[in-house]
Formats: sequence, C-alpha cells, structure tokens
Amino acid sequence: MSSPTRADVCVAACADLFAGAGEILASPMGLIPTLGARLARLTIEPDLLLSDGAAYLVADTPAVGARPSTVEGWLPYRKVFDVVAHGRRHVVMGANQIDRYGNQNISCIGDHAKPTRQLLGVRGAPGNTVNHPTSYWVPRHSPRVFVETVDVVSGVGYDRARAAPESARRFHAVHRVVTNLAVLDFAGPDHAMRLASVHPGVTVDEVLAQTGFPLVLGSSFVAETRSPTNEELRLLREVLDPRGLREKEVAR
Repeated sequence: MSSPTRADVCVAACADLFAGAGEILASPMGLIPTLGARLARLTIEPDLLLSDGAAYLVADTPAVGARPSTVEGWLPYRKVFDVVAHGRRHVVMGANQIDRYGNQNISCIGDHAKPTRQLLGVRGAPGNTVNHPTSYWVPRHSPRVFVETVDVVSGVGYDRARAAPESARRFHAVHRVVTNLAVLDFAGPDHAMRLASVHPGVTVDEVLAQTGFPLVLGSSFVAETRSPTNEELRLLREVLDPRGLREKEVAR
C-alpha cells in the first residue's frame, strides 16, 4: 500500500470526529467530511446513521457519487428538524470565516448592510451549533478564513454561547476544526481554539503563520495527526473513492 496523501490524512481526521458518537445522524457537508463519515461507519462507528442527502437513510455505505442499494428509513427535510432538536446529530459544516472561539461565518464578507461578497446566508448554522455537536472542514487554511472577528455570526461560538441564557447554551458544542494543515479543537482557556495536531509534513510555524489570531499551544510538543491505517486506505481507494476525487479538494 502506497503512503497516504494529505487528502487521506484529512479524511481520517474527519472520520475521527465521529469517534464514540454511536447511533446518531452524521450530516457531513462536502466531499472530505462525507468520506470521513462513511469511513467511520465502516470502521470505528458502525451504528452511524447516514442519509442520501435528500429523503432517505441508507443501510449500505456506497462510494461517493454512487446510489445506495438499500434504504432503511425515511428522513425528509422536515424530519431533520426533529433530529436537530433532540441533539442526535453531528454536522460538519464549512466556514468562510471562523474565529478563536468558534464563531463561524457563511453569510457574507464585509458590512452586513452592504457586503463586499454575498455568501450562503446563515442557513441552519445557529440551530446546529446550539442543539448538537458541530465541527468544521476548511480545505484551505489561511488568515482569510481564520480571522480575529467574523463579519457575521452564523454558527455560534463559545464566547457568545456563554453570554446566552442557559436554555440556549445547554447543548452547545463546537467540537473540532479539520483543515488541510491541521486539526484544531477548543480546549484552550475559555474554550479558545487550540492546535491539537499538525498533519504529516506540516510544521507548527506554518499553521501559526496561516492563522489570523494566536492559537493556543497545549504544550511544547504538538502531536502529528495520525495517518490512516492500511485498512482505511484500502477502503478509501477501493470502496469509497476509487476515482480519487478527494485529491482535488485538499489544498497542498
């Protein structure tokens, strides 16, 4: 088996987001998180619920782009809100901006009244972040994404959650951020973003230089993100993504 690529490492890191999750609905957005959730289901978390992204829960774990062969449940869009409200979900969203406390912006860049760039809008980000675990996937780690202050708060971070009533922060949980350079969590003081690991071939200084605010370093030694096992590589290359689409998403 040839050595894992950066994309392989990122998929394995996204799979690890679901470690210990049990029977919850995995809602990955984007190719790398989708592969991560499917890899987790085939390895560490076989009870994960996966949907086809439209209306059904699927019993098998198909390759990206392939149609599932077996449907095990009906989950139309309106039913997703019931799952959200009961906290039995872990979503992996993108982020056009994110700050040290996990506030995320996918709405617009610049002044909300007159933005320089219009994006998706806040979408379901507020409800996701206050109701169940939320993680983020950033394919291009840069100071344009990791900013001191987001222009618009779409997903709620830890500082804003602390200021909210107990009913609004009871289930708030921003879990991790996986990027093309590193894995970050919120284990710093007051839940500030911490550099948990750097991917093989990446230095701590590289990550710090590409982040627009000071990251918490847990110790003088920052771990290296684990590489996928041979079995995980086989599943990725032969079962889940035989066309190698993941290589096009991860910036080197």
